[in-house]
Amino acid sequence: MPYVLGVDVGTTRTTAAVCRLDGGADAEIALVVASSLQLTEAGTFSVGERGVPGWTATGFARRVGDAVPFSLGPETCPAEELTALLVLWVVGEVVAREGEQPRHIAVTHPAGWGPYRRGLLFTALRAVGVHDVTLVPEPFAAAENHAVRARVLPGATLAVFSLGSHAFSASVVKRTQNRTFDLLNHVEGVDHHTGADFDDLLADLVRGRLGKDALVSAVECEAAKRAFGPSVVVSGVEVGRDEFVEEIRPSVDHLVSTFVRALGPAQPDAVLLVGGACRMTAVGDALSASVDCRVLGEAAPEHSVAKGAAVAARLVVVGPDSEPEPLETSVLVHTREASLRFPVGEIAGPDDDDFSAPPPRPPVDVPPLELPVRKVKRMADALKPAGRRSSSRSDFRDDDEDGR
Repeated sequence: MPYVLGVDVGTTRTTAAVCRLDGGADAEIALVVASSLQLTEAGTFSVGERGVPGWTATGFARRVGDAVPFSLGPETCPAEELTALLVLWVVGEVVAREGEQPRHIAVTHPAGWGPYRRGLLFTALRAVGVHDVTLVPEPFAAAENHAVRARVLPGATLAVFSLGSHAFSASVVKRTQNRTFDLLNHVEGVDHHTGADFDDLLADLVRGRLGKDALVSAVECEAAKRAFGPSVVVSGVEVGRDEFVEEIRPSVDHLVSTFVRALGPAQPDAVLLVGGACRMTAVGDALSASVDCRVLGEAAPEHSVAKGAAVAARLVVVGPDSEPEPLETSVLVHTREASLRFPVGEIAGPDDDDFSAPPPRPPVDVPPLELPVRKVKRMADALKPAGRRSSSRSDFRDDDEDGR
């Protein structure tokens, strides 16, 4: 069955979703894998493996445009090249499962990227052989995922609260007359606690009872953080929900106050929760008390952006006018109603004329760094799968990673 593909390369996790062209407009998760690339001594790459220090790259997607490349053994690769290689691998895995190429691919990126960084990524994708691709801002993808299930009238605004394991952002988007979205405001958090920091705070509570040198499982803390009932047990220690909420309250309040400032005078029709750390009920409760609208969240908010990217890719192929408006006319649904799932409009295709040169920098007298010639073609060939590879941890599962 013909399909389109959406890929969200997060700091921690990369998620891919497919949308069937012969079926409904809804998207389904196809693959989740750790956002890491390891160079082997044979000169090939393994994806999703935590390997030897100095031979493994992580966190590269957010560093596109950084002039400092990553060192992988004897190779040096810029962040955009590593991101493109990971997307190439994802495409190959999905093609192996689906038995055919996607009709179009949408890849997400932070809303704060300008033409320079988008151009670098788009060029890198074409260099490794990923064509027919559209770049979609993350809040647009989140809004698109919502608009599949709930009617968003022209002029309506949606706010996106994104909180993953290592990144926080706040965005406001507005529905246009032609069923697309415009970005009204966007803020990237730089001094805010994110999902990994909340894991550490929970671990500190446990060490406070076991002793400061006690070993506490980070994986166990991450799972417990999002599964809080009245209490959870971590490393044999019971921690009450109220105790944990009191510990994280200053951090959550900081996040929410930044989000409210990002809203400015806008009165959004709804707030969309994105990122696995938004599973913490304390986040939704604090937002609900601070905004005069409903707060919406999927059962797995870490998948919302990838699913929205797939929806955006479908709209590129079939056009926004071919999709009927959802019957549901209200977008005001509380986040804890887990049965509700939400997601943007036509996304313009990439145009080389839109990609400008990097912004001017102050003159600095630094001797040029001679880098070895990159072997992009060989790396790309090494990542093209003939079928499934058991050595890669790519099978989709409802894991406990925050995703973004």
